[in-house]
Amino acid sequence: MKKYFALLLLAIFAFTAITCTDRNEDVVPTDTYPKMRDITGTLNAANQFTITQGIDIAQTDVVLVYRNINSNNSNSAVWQLLPKTEFVGSGRELDYNFLFDSQNVEIYTEANFDQTLFTPTEAGKYLVNQRFRIVLVPASSIKNSTLKYEDYESVVKFYNLPVRD
Repeated sequence: MKKYFALLLLAIFAFTAITCTDRNEDVVPTDTYPKMRDITGTLNAANQFTITQGIDIAQTDVVLVYRNINSNNSNSAVWQLLPKTEFVGSGRELDYNFLFDSQNVEIYTEANFDQTLFTPTEAGKYLVNQRFRIVLVPASSIKNSTLKYEDYESVVKFYNLPVRD
């Protein structure tokens, strides 16, 4: 009888342990809140085609950076996840990328040509007054999420971020 009682207790304990575990891995943790910040800047030779923004996140958290591809016109914001390559014509490629640590995000461009040779129109489109949106998110929610991070609207909805252009 003791053997069956012990097995019953073990089964109850196992059932309780399994059912009490949070299996919804797409839930945003409540200890780290997603945040977002917009920055605007011009990428040029003087700043080595780099914009740096201070941040404060845990070393385990993640940074997403989006570029407003309508930065210099009156159309609504259209956000595109970095890294991204722009094909600017004549075999020229401009890459937007970023690096981050727990204190800074560095957004930069690299190209297969001399960026100082952009025409004023090209510079206006790709380098001048570029608007970026930095989204800080807890890494624990990224690990097992099926969220498509290139879809800015899905990220805003998933993390319950304020909607703004």
